[in-house]
Amino acid sequence: MINWDELRHIHVIRKLQQIIGQWFHAEVFFLDERGVVRNYDPYDRQREFKNPICGNLLPKEPGREWMLNFFRDVSDQFSQHKDPHWISGGPLGFEKFFAAKVQLDGEYLGAVVAYCHVESEVSQDAVTKAAKDVESKKMDVEFFTEAVKKLKPLTPSEIKYFYELVDLVAQEITAFHTEISKREARIHALSNQLENRYSYNQMIGKSKPMQELYSILDKVSSSEATVLIQGENGTGKELIARSVHFNSPRKGASFVTVNCSALTETLLDSELFGHVKGSFTGAIKDKKGLFEMAHNGTLFLDEVGDMSLTMQVKLLRVLQQGTLTPVGGTEERKVDVRVIAATNRDLKGMIEEGTFREDLYYRINVINIQVPALRDRKEDIPVLVDHFLLKNCKEKEIPLKQLTSRAMEKIFDYHWPGNIRQLENEMERLVVLSGTETKVGPEVLSQPIRDAAPGGSGSSAKGASFRFAGKLKDAMEELEKTMIKEGLRRTKWNKSKLAKELGISRAGLIMKVEKYGLDKRKGMRDDEGGGSAA
Repeated sequence: MINWDELRHIHVIRKLQQIIGQWFHAEVFFLDERGVVRNYDPYDRQREFKNPICGNLLPKEPGREWMLNFFRDVSDQFSQHKDPHWISGGPLGFEKFFAAKVQLDGEYLGAVVAYCHVESEVSQDAVTKAAKDVESKKMDVEFFTEAVKKLKPLTPSEIKYFYELVDLVAQEITAFHTEISKREARIHALSNQLENRYSYNQMIGKSKPMQELYSILDKVSSSEATVLIQGENGTGKELIARSVHFNSPRKGASFVTVNCSALTETLLDSELFGHVKGSFTGAIKDKKGLFEMAHNGTLFLDEVGDMSLTMQVKLLRVLQQGTLTPVGGTEERKVDVRVIAATNRDLKGMIEEGTFREDLYYRINVINIQVPALRDRKEDIPVLVDHFLLKNCKEKEIPLKQLTSRAMEKIFDYHWPGNIRQLENEMERLVVLSGTETKVGPEVLSQPIRDAAPGGSGSSAKGASFRFAGKLKDAMEELEKTMIKEGLRRTKWNKSKLAKELGISRAGLIMKVEKYGLDKRKGMRDDEGGGSAA
């Protein structure tokens, strides 16, 4: 459907209408698909008609009804025509109109009708005949006759130019509608992309800690409760906050974020609550704060633990009363905002130290979400690695890269203090430095990761370090190799005992030992040297 009301704001369409009116004394009407005239207001008494017939008939109810019914008939007939243009006689019999279709992909959306013009002087007989129709509708015949006299015949060259201009109006309307449709489709696609991007059921991770997080988010998103997200730096606290917002009833409103540690107390005060003109040096005009910008939406307070005690008092007041006062202002303003706070600090410890208000803590900690560190969900690392490699290779339009088993071992051995953010940066660095290589070994990894001790925080409770590659077969073989290697050491190379433990035959175990190169002499050398078998 065309937004006909918006057309009056399009400069080129308005200009074309003015030219047609001034040069050819014709009125341009926009008819929708039902034949309703969309750019004529019968109650607008200030409108000046360039066409004398329209100026005579339309201001009066009988003439207006006559003309509008005529336009409906034109639209009904024109919609059935195959041709994009239509030239025909008007309701008076002696005048003509020109119509150009507005259509998209063969669908009739309406028409542009230019009324009216004559190609020669109107004969007296034609005027007399039309005057009878005018008189039958109880309209002033004398005024009508005077209006007809003002019609100026157009020459063939003028008519050609006249038709081209009217057709150009129709083309501009079609182009405008097409562009608007494309923009709406783009906005819709971006909206869906945004919701999908931060949809928590699209988060990467199948580990038990992540499954527990998803379960909490299922319950939190539909509520209006204040949320406190706690976790180390780089664990994705803002991503979770966005996910909560975009899966909540407030997803149609703004999601506004501020890092409380990045601003001084004065700047944070102005940023959150706004200020009035002249309240401080540089306040040259009134400014809305982030609370007002997030009205009916969500405000994400990142690093809330770094907020000063003074700011904590002001924040508590907004949360409790739903009102705020801008810096330098005297009038309170009402806001409706859902607050999601996040921190990597121990707020309970800060309460004991007196650096964080206990009442604010319980006000923002209505629902608590603990984000697991990457070292506590290492089984998610292969999926995360694949995701970041795919993302970076796509962005750089290069072939997809994969890590060797040894590189994956090093990644598992590392404790990842920077969590997912650090892993993402490492994969971006790896893609850049690996050049044209598609199979990337540990030599490209950062020095701290290459130096990570084997069997570190990635080890199981029994000391076995499970290694995973991208494919299930590789992962199973890596696990089998690790279990056999550790089992041989534990049983002091007693294959009969280990075969019984593993539930396989001794011959089957010997074949696997040979397959993985786990002979006794090599194992002894590794043990003496403090190394591990590759």
